[in-house]
Amino acid sequence: MRLTEFHDLVDGQFGSMRGRSLLVDHILGELGGRTAAQAIEDGVEPRSVWRALCADFDVPRDLW
Repeated sequence: MRLTEFHDLVDGQFGSMRGRSLLVDHILGELGGRTAAQAIEDGVEPRSVWRALCADFDVPRDLW
């Protein structure tokens, strides 16, 4: 998954404002206690970050 696609999915699911906030404020235990932004900066694949966000926010699995 490309980073632009990741951001499009985040914006589409959570809204632009809330989505951007989640990326820098929400801690993802599944990704070692990092935020989504930190995980991506550390080289975690955007698809893995997207799945972790979906799991934390009970997004229907067919949207993962």
